Amino acid sequence: MFDKFPSDHALIDKAFDDLFPMFRSITGPGLEASIDYFRQFMPLEMEKVPTGSKVFDWTVPPEWHCKRARLWDPDGGLICDTDVSNLSVINYSEPVDASFSLDELEPHLFSLPNLPDAIPYVTSYYKRTWGFCLPHKVRAALKPGNYRVLIESEFKDDGGVPFASCVLPGESDREIMLTSYLCHPSLANNELSGPLALLALYRRISSWERRRYSYRFVLNPETIGSLCFLSRYHEHLKAKLEAGFIVTCIGGDMPRIRYKASRVANSVVDTVMKRLDAGKEASLIPIKYTTFTPVGGSDERQYCAPGFNLPVGQLARSAYDEYDGYHNSLDDKAFMNVAGLVKGIDTIETALRLVEIGGKPVNLSPYGEPQLGKRGLYPNLNADSTRRTSTDMVADGRLRLERMMWILNLSDGHHSVSDMADICECSMEDLRPIIERLEAEKLLSFRAEPVAS
Repeated sequence: MFDKFPSDHALIDKAFDDLFPMFRSITGPGLEASIDYFRQFMPLEMEKVPTGSKVFDWTVPPEWHCKRARLWDPDGGLICDTDVSNLSVINYSEPVDASFSLDELEPHLFSLPNLPDAIPYVTSYYKRTWGFCLPHKVRAALKPGNYRVLIESEFKDDGGVPFASCVLPGESDREIMLTSYLCHPSLANNELSGPLALLALYRRISSWERRRYSYRFVLNPETIGSLCFLSRYHEHLKAKLEAGFIVTCIGGDMPRIRYKASRVANSVVDTVMKRLDAGKEASLIPIKYTTFTPVGGSDERQYCAPGFNLPVGQLARSAYDEYDGYHNSLDDKAFMNVAGLVKGIDTIETALRLVEIGGKPVNLSPYGEPQLGKRGLYPNLNADSTRRTSTDMVADGRLRLERMMWILNLSDGHHSVSDMADICECSMEDLRPIIERLEAEKLLSFRAEPVAS
């Protein structure tokens, strides 16, 4: 299917237009149709945790199906209609077919006085209620009289919460996880930018010539979906997860992508992102490193709960209350900006390529120095100095040898490549060709057991 799209821009542009109108929630047909859409491009396997199931301290809610929701004014004019905007009804509204006076209706209306043209996004997943969301300028113009309400919804106790995942296998069964939520209807940056970034990253990573890690991709509804996923996979993740991050709100025009560290704050991803923020890599990709907090954020709060304490951070660009369109209809395709999103994906891929060599390698010949000369790795400096007119190449050879010796000596499974780069006073990218050559000579591995200390 990827062959139909010559570029990530074309793929994201088309996928956005197909997905944006879908009426999503944390359960129901819109969410499952959205997951099915991604399954055209990624071998996602969908699972479902049944309604009523206990998931840690939570109970999986009934499945919500909403055919349509409408509100008419006293003159019969249509004020709200989910066929016009999915945001027009409170997500998870109970069914209603009745008339109300304006005073009776007011407690069920939601608007944003500071953004009079915007329709807010409002949910009530775990407490039964109903209501409509509308621009404040429309709400302010409502006149006394009887208003007709028709919300064609139902709750199904034989449903459940779905999630979907797949794995791109690599040389190791240690996993890097990329996950995002898929539940908000008709929001661009806050909803679709994350899953669309995952789609493009799956396409890119699957084309890499080499993957040292396996890559797990997960799509789920926010909070309850990640908890459902964790209820089935937390033991696997504790055993196999090297690191991961939530990708959310990755569109917009903020100059840097913000990385919120995991609770443990020492995973390979944490380390790489901290280096990028400090400008220690030549690529200087725009990353802002921030420490973990359980206040605000997204599903990293679940992965980093003390019972799991998994090395999962979060990547975002224009997040939460940093832009006017957060959780309202101003969060559209123009704000998300497909071209800007692709640049953000470039940044994430560059960071992941550093993560690939950012682990703690092991010297496979740790008893004394390995014989480098027979492998063509030990330069004959005297010969070089008599053959060349410039001493620059000699210096380069000596510098490469020094770095190689440090890498081999520190490769005990306890030192990261970031540690080595700091000691060698260079970037991880500077060490990449040496690491790759040592791997090719079977002197170094990221998969071997650490040397006993």
